Amino acid sequence: MTLFPAIGISGTGVTVHRKWLDAISDNLANINDVRPTSGEAYREKQVIAQAVDYGDGTGGVQVGGIVEGNPEGRLVYAPDNALADAEGYVRMPDIDLADQMGQLLMAQRGYQSNLAVIDRARDSYQAAIQLGKG
Repeated sequence: MTLFPAIGISGTGVTVHRKWLDAISDNLANINDVRPTSGEAYREKQVIAQAVDYGDGTGGVQVGGIVEGNPEGRLVYAPDNALADAEGYVRMPDIDLADQMGQLLMAQRGYQSNLAVIDRARDSYQAAIQLGKG
């Protein structure tokens, strides 16, 4: 338990949203990765958020784990690619760009919201300290 619980709880939210943004950026960076059909495709990463001490109002949230997508990905016909098999196919990740962009917006808004709570809590604590001085 921190001295300033609002800042501590929002800080845990910032951390989870940062991890979520990291996973999304990895997914977007690897969306066009090409692998031979004999190998595995890049696996989409999804962050699982988990409540800490749910119900008592003191715990916040943490990363409960990272789930990776299907290693089979999708087969794409690209006979000109150097990694293509005898039939002209390569393996690519099965990542939906529109879904990733939607997740990016949600993660960004959550990150910003938690930072706003931290700013407002800090201002409130500073105002309370000023009242105590007067």
